[in-house]
Amino acid sequence: MSLALITCAGVALDAALGEPRRAHPLVAFGRLASRLEQRFNPAGGGWRSHGVTAWCLAVLPLTLLTWLLTQVTSLTWAVDIFALYFALGLRSLYEHARPVAQALRLGNLPLARERVGWMVSRNTAALDATGVARAGTESVLENGSDAVFAALFWFIVAGAPGVVLYRLSNTLDAMWGYRNERFERFGWAAAKIDDVLNYIPARLVALTYALLGNVALALRCWRRQAPMWDSPNAGPVMASGAGSLGVSLGGAAEYHGEVHERPRLGEGPAPRARDIERAMNRVVAGVALWLLCLTLWEVGIA
Repeated sequence: MSLALITCAGVALDAALGEPRRAHPLVAFGRLASRLEQRFNPAGGGWRSHGVTAWCLAVLPLTLLTWLLTQVTSLTWAVDIFALYFALGLRSLYEHARPVAQALRLGNLPLARERVGWMVSRNTAALDATGVARAGTESVLENGSDAVFAALFWFIVAGAPGVVLYRLSNTLDAMWGYRNERFERFGWAAAKIDDVLNYIPARLVALTYALLGNVALALRCWRRQAPMWDSPNAGPVMASGAGSLGVSLGGAAEYHGEVHERPRLGEGPAPRARDIERAMNRVVAGVALWLLCLTLWEVGIA
């Protein structure tokens, strides 16, 4: 099977089934990661070297196992499809974002706060409707890059082993990559490796968002505002996405009891419920664009 057809099949499987309700491989991996963290970072006492060791023990054996499966079976295409399916989060992102927008449309702010709290790590208990819409829009743009486009990128580049390596690394960053007393040293490797793996995909996503909306504004916001953001990869993605949508993101947000004043991203009015849906539409349209480009590239070189 061609790479384009396999990739389309993996995306279609995710769209049709969503995340497995039972026995998701990442749930088991999360338990493994927790045990490794307890072993190598007791009471937050682990050093960078311990984090590197734990990362290698968590990620490399499973990546190698995936590579071996692609070498010893005649159904390599099936391994590829299911690896991509388990790594993608397109439908999951939609299933998290849509209820937030619906609750805002119905004026049910408590429910909107609760549902957006499932998407973001900031405190949502005191958010007004604008704050909920901003958090939801930011989450869709950023998680679209991490959970969808970056997985597609590494699958296209390196097949099933590539997408497994990326998804496991990204999961460890979500679990260990915090800048706090517990993870400052131990989580350093997980955070830096995730930054490296997302560097190229994030910029391709920023370009994709720009092409699907207000191109000039998106590119201007990307160039001027992204360097001010604390994340080297989220900055381009969210600045371009905000410019593409013609809304203003960023601003104050409370994380773990501390208020962080974040730089402004984009230009235009504050986001509303429909902007969460527009952001989701950007992600879906971007996936379709990537699949089209991959298909045309394969046809061109055939």
